[in-house]
Amino acid sequence: MAKIKLSEDVQPLTTFRNNSAAMLQKMKRSGQSLVLTVNGKPEAVMHSVEEYERLMDLAAAADFHEGIRQAEDDIRHGRVYPAKEVFEELRAKRKRAS
Repeated sequence: MAKIKLSEDVQPLTTFRNNSAAMLQKMKRSGQSLVLTVNGKPEAVMHSVEEYERLMDLAAAADFHEGIRQAEDDIRHGRVYPAKEVFEELRAKRKRAS
């Protein structure tokens, strides 16, 4: 994703409403995102479908890596339990609940 150009990529919602087809075409062609403002304040960001999917893939990968990092930290600090203990505890809770 290219850097946002304030003079071109930040537009009032009214401008977008009046020129949506042309602005969508330009956004798709350039790969730029579009920041829409209401009363001069940023309210929404529009991306092409491709850019949105790319950002979602990045977020999913970051989330996966963060989960691995947290698991490794738990192992280092001894915050782990043998699977056998975990399953025994779950079975005991299930039995008490019945």
